[in-house]
Amino acid sequence: MIITNDLPAKPVELTEQTFDEVVEKGIVLVDWWAPWCGPCRVFAPIFEQAAARYPNVTFAKVNTEVAPRLAGEFRIQAIPTLMVFKEGFLVFAQPGMLPAAAIDELVAQAKKLDMDKVRAEIAAAEAKAEGV
Repeated sequence: MIITNDLPAKPVELTEQTFDEVVEKGIVLVDWWAPWCGPCRVFAPIFEQAAARYPNVTFAKVNTEVAPRLAGEFRIQAIPTLMVFKEGFLVFAQPGMLPAAAIDELVAQAKKLDMDKVRAEIAAAEAKAEGV
């Protein structure tokens, strides 16, 4: 007998304790939101539908009311804000709602992103900043 999970992928709730562990792995889209935010409630189904389309990508949500320290650490000033992480590196951040097609394009770009090149660029920038 074969058992399959036919349930669509759903966004996971991130907390201050789970955030780092989750964003270190693969491609992770993070929706920063709050329950009182009207645009956040409008964006939620768009984000959830995208999660169902991309089961190999992690879609996560951070409730800024529950994790204010984390929101402050990432300088969240407007919600919703969408961030994309790849292998622990923040590669995209934008406040405001995005349409489904824009999320699809973000996932496609994140998949194509050469992380060896990104690491090299970061190392070069850090070396320049240190005056090496």
